[in-house]
Amino acid sequence: MNAIEKQLYAKPRSNVYIYIISAILIGLIIGSVFVIDFESMGNSGWTIAKNILLGIVTPDLDLLLNFTTQGVMYLLLETIAIAFLGTIIGVLLAIPLAFLSASNVVPKPISWITRLLLIVIRTIPSLVYGLMLIRVTGPGPFAGVLTIAIVSIGMLAKLFVDAIEDLDTSIFESMTSIGCTTFEKIRFGIIPQLTAMFLSIGIYRFDMNLREASILGLVGAGGIGAPLIFAMNSYRWNEVGSILIGLVILILIVEIWSNNMRNKLVRG
Repeated sequence: MNAIEKQLYAKPRSNVYIYIISAILIGLIIGSVFVIDFESMGNSGWTIAKNILLGIVTPDLDLLLNFTTQGVMYLLLETIAIAFLGTIIGVLLAIPLAFLSASNVVPKPISWITRLLLIVIRTIPSLVYGLMLIRVTGPGPFAGVLTIAIVSIGMLAKLFVDAIEDLDTSIFESMTSIGCTTFEKIRFGIIPQLTAMFLSIGIYRFDMNLREASILGLVGAGGIGAPLIFAMNSYRWNEVGSILIGLVILILIVEIWSNNMRNKLVRG
């Protein structure tokens, strides 16, 4: 143990490197503070913040417990549907792209081109996709579903590629030695290794897409975001409080469910 401690203390110390990194971080923090304009937040800003808090404390219960198409419950259900269907479509599109991006499955030129395509897809923010697709399909949930699907492809494919490249290739060699066909290799060699991981990644993305679907409503892509922004623009803070309470409860429930499901899948 003493020998290990001596080696640990004997290693060269690069204090210059630490000083440079610390100076860069301090400079970035100071620069960011000066960029923020605190003067723009006057008395009206504090008043609005207070009204939002009062709206959360005293929500509009008629809106919160309303089961019509204008109520919070229906809007939350619509948001879940947008996130779920968009995630399913995204998973189905990401799987073939992931195999085309895996360097251990396809030639490297094909994997590089596919990865470049995925980088381009990930570069564009979800709100930009939403604004473009609304021009194509019109406002409504369908634009939200397509936006969620496209946004999901980039991240899902990237994580799927990591899982594919970590496959145990010794199984394929064993199956080849006993004369298995390509279909049998895929069915009994690849799918059992990837199913649990793919499902876990898909559930994690659904959890993220639920928040994305809430935001997309702000640009008219369906879900609970549109009523939220309308209520805020009209200064109806009780309605804002009702919508935020419903949204927080929904996200907490989905968070707990997704964590439990992913833990079960990872542990087999």
